[in-house]
Amino acid sequence: MTRINTNVSSLLGQRVLNANNQTLSMSLERLSTGLRINRGKDDPAGLIASENLRAEIGGLDQAIKNAERADQVVNIAEGGLNEISSLLTELQALVVQTANTGGLSREELEANQLQIDSILQTVDRIASATSFQGLKLLNGNMDYQTESISSVVNSFKVNGAKLGFGETRDVQVLVTGSAQVGAMFLSLGGTSLDLGSQTDNFVIEINGADGARELSFASGAETSVMAETINSFTSVTGVKATAVNSGGAVGLRLESDRYGADEFAGIKVIDDGNIGAAADIGIYEYLADNALGVDASSHTDYATADNGLADYGQDVTATINGIVATTKGTNASINTDFLDVEIDLGYDLTSSSAAQLGAVNAFTILGGGADFQLASQVNIGGKVSLGVGNVAVRELGRVIDGTSEHLLKDLANGRGLNVVDGNREMAQQVVDEAIKEVSSLRGRLGAFQKNVIGATIRSLGVSLENTTAAESSIRDTDFAAQTAELTRSQILVQSATQILGISNSQPQAALSLLG
Repeated sequence: MTRINTNVSSLLGQRVLNANNQTLSMSLERLSTGLRINRGKDDPAGLIASENLRAEIGGLDQAIKNAERADQVVNIAEGGLNEISSLLTELQALVVQTANTGGLSREELEANQLQIDSILQTVDRIASATSFQGLKLLNGNMDYQTESISSVVNSFKVNGAKLGFGETRDVQVLVTGSAQVGAMFLSLGGTSLDLGSQTDNFVIEINGADGARELSFASGAETSVMAETINSFTSVTGVKATAVNSGGAVGLRLESDRYGADEFAGIKVIDDGNIGAAADIGIYEYLADNALGVDASSHTDYATADNGLADYGQDVTATINGIVATTKGTNASINTDFLDVEIDLGYDLTSSSAAQLGAVNAFTILGGGADFQLASQVNIGGKVSLGVGNVAVRELGRVIDGTSEHLLKDLANGRGLNVVDGNREMAQQVVDEAIKEVSSLRGRLGAFQKNVIGATIRSLGVSLENTTAAESSIRDTDFAAQTAELTRSQILVQSATQILGISNSQPQAALSLLG
């Protein structure tokens, strides 16, 4: 059948040609942009997945930059702390030098004090001047703010605490076992020695965690004098003594001058001086809580103590916010992703007369610290928190001596630990503690750089690589396949064009029927 008004073959050719042109245009667009998905209609589901992956790529890329920025911040802080460490080492040498008073004139001591004052001023200047884009790093600005500090907390450090927006955190300690000193009781039969004769001597060796010292006492020596003699060597032995005359117990209490499982009080009897072996004379252990009551069943004669006896202390056992704490002496600490604190529970909890067990509301963290966003998602899980305390001389080197507190600032001219006429032995302890604190802070920052920042950058780099590859497989053009499609589309367009020409000329055959 031949028609003129309606050329069905031409309509078919036009439709096919339009479809081939659209396919050709799409191939040209994909090859020119390099993208398989240029608009939503190309692949709706693929577009959604691709955009989500692109957002993730942007977050990962920025997280890597954040980690690199954090590394730069810590590098600057480390530079300041390195210089402070050098100054403290020099300070250590000056304190040791000034203890050599037999070979130094007053003028030399005063000159050394001038150097010490200069060092202390420089430490303060470095602490206040070390900054990153105006942000002070070592003056306490990066430390945590706290309140409601319990009276039983001697000191504490908050090294890290993840807090949500507007959130505070209570730090609660549950003490399940008290810290104790190593202690033993020497019953002497009275408030003074009563030996076999006036020529006899009571010779003992006192030993502790720091060392040992042999001491000799004559008959008639009072327990108070014996205690003073033992205490004059406490810095050598690590053991102190107290004359006891209460509750029926008369004699000497020996105890380590520090708390903890590494500390002990020991005695070795070299010569008992024929003190006798009465029922109440000898060496006793204390009750389990180290209270003043002695354990009567633990009696040891002096004559049989020639091989030595010792009693060891005990570390506090505790949990902090439900986490079993690592302890040493009166110190308890935890280090988790959300909370990193160190707490010295002080001596209210570890009193030899009344060890206290139970819950303690140590303090409340209000905020502060330095937060670094090291993940692509902004949430508490992707945040790393770091606390850097104030390293000014008024905060470094804290040493508790009885009821007195000493700090690095006390080495300044006119203060109690100055090297001209002050307590040089305590000055040495303060400087040692300051060096430990700064070294510990540098080590913590170094671990943060190596194990947190370094590992994070490497991990984020792998995630960025894999996420980019996933996004590329969805959105990018496969040039090999698309080039083949382009060739096919070009051939089909040319073929359809020729067919359309034939279809358009076909109705002309009807004219031959009209003659």
